[in-house]
Amino acid sequence: MDATVDRDRWFSPEQGDVVARVNGLQQAVDTGRGMLDDRLLDDAVVVVQHAGERLRLSADHTIVALAGATGSGKSSLFNLLSGLEIAGVGVQRPTTSWALACAWGPEGSSEILKWMGIPPRNQVSRTSMLDTSSEDTNLEGLVLLDLPDHDSTEVSHHLEVDRLVTHADLLVWVLDPQKYADAAVHDRYLKKLTAYADVTMVVLNQVDRIPADQQQAALDDVRRLLVDDGLPDVPVLGTSALTGEGVDELKRALVKRIRDKQTARDRLQADVDVAATALLAVNGATAAPGLGEDAREALDGALAEAVGVPAVVDAVGSTVRRRAAASSAWPPARLLGRLRKDPLTRLDLDPSLGAPGARRASPVPGDAQRSGVEVAVRDVAETSSAGMPPTWATAVRDAATGTSGELADRIDAATSSADLGLGRSRAGWRLVAVVQWLLLLAAVAGLVWLVVVAVQAGGSGSASTPSVLGVPLPTILLVGGLVLGLLVALVGRSLAARAGRRAAEEADSTLRTAVGEVAHTQVVVPVREVLDRHEAVRVGLLTATGLQGSRRATTSAGTSTP
Repeated sequence: MDATVDRDRWFSPEQGDVVARVNGLQQAVDTGRGMLDDRLLDDAVVVVQHAGERLRLSADHTIVALAGATGSGKSSLFNLLSGLEIAGVGVQRPTTSWALACAWGPEGSSEILKWMGIPPRNQVSRTSMLDTSSEDTNLEGLVLLDLPDHDSTEVSHHLEVDRLVTHADLLVWVLDPQKYADAAVHDRYLKKLTAYADVTMVVLNQVDRIPADQQQAALDDVRRLLVDDGLPDVPVLGTSALTGEGVDELKRALVKRIRDKQTARDRLQADVDVAATALLAVNGATAAPGLGEDAREALDGALAEAVGVPAVVDAVGSTVRRRAAASSAWPPARLLGRLRKDPLTRLDLDPSLGAPGARRASPVPGDAQRSGVEVAVRDVAETSSAGMPPTWATAVRDAATGTSGELADRIDAATSSADLGLGRSRAGWRLVAVVQWLLLLAAVAGLVWLVVVAVQAGGSGSASTPSVLGVPLPTILLVGGLVLGLLVALVGRSLAARAGRRAAEEADSTLRTAVGEVAHTQVVVPVREVLDRHEAVRVGLLTATGLQGSRRATTSAGTSTP
């Protein structure tokens, strides 16, 4: 059942922030299901449903419950407040067996009485026409309940008291001089009302039985007991249903509550606060460190290290540098260089890496790599869940490590299909290689020419060769080819080193992007889902307790819904 309070329909300045608090508790319940104690969540659901029902009922009525023990004079006080002989007292009704209700207009009280389950035979309505009280004692807007005696031997009476106490906006506990210190009322009820002090009053009835000079001492003793109960600020009034002493003061206190129309909201907020505080104790009020960009980058870096990305990047850079240098090298030296093993083959990678999806671009993951991946994932889980309650921390770890066994393989698949650019056409380097071959041919041609000239000169004694600026052309070809070939090789080596660094940077970026995408899907998203759930629960509970935006979050282990 969706018990969310319709904020647009029911929120109003008169209701203050009670609707926001109820909806905050509902948010925490919905999001925390499966993570928090089901019993606490079920209790919170009851609170949300109860609050939604009460907010839909008349806001012009305040429900006041008179609760007390047998013989406290509670029913006599009920009759005196109502001005009617409704509740039987004394010999006629020594114990209150059922709840009675008296409602003062305006209209709307019937829905409240029906909601509380008060049968029509136990209801009486008062109208302003019958009420001749003065302005400060006019109880219009009051729904007054006379509850069964809480110390009755009948279990059904206890259950009725416990049920209706949860419906009352204001709880008035009627004590008598003989039993005001009884543990039955203090241990069973008052000590559990520490969260409800703002909607609780205590009346010491039958003060006419106490000598006048001892009445104040009796009231002070009641206050002392309430302090021990954790209720130091609860108002204490002395009354006598027999003489009427203190009854007008009680009426004025009730009228004040009725007129400000805040009591019902205070009661609902107290209910919400108790439920939310119990959940905060197990959920925690402190935000988790989360998985920020720094943690994300650390994860990507650790995974890249674990699967050997740096080694591949170094190999790619070395391969590009070697190939570029070979293109610009003296051709004979290039032929000798081919005898050396390609850096990629030392990593069992294809030295002709090129088009995506065609060749492997990372080493096959081994046990050491898988272990490194698991360590990286556990580290990020522990970092992002530091300080979280055990249940949430475990959920974060489970989310992070749920696919860690497959993570290395998924990263391998992603990086294997990465295009590292080693198969790209490099026309510039091919042109340099052609130039080197031309220079070699020029040098060989010059050498052959010089040999021929020497042979001819030896045979005939003379040989004629063309010259440039007095230097024989064969010599220019030989020396020029050798010198220019050396210069091209030196310049090419420098450019090859730069090309290797650029290729390594591109490969590093490509591989780390592939690793990051897998890490995002397999680790970051599941972890953030859990962290987001925890944050939604935390914010909902802080809203419910009125602490949203504050660093302070209190927990109270000794409160429960009365």
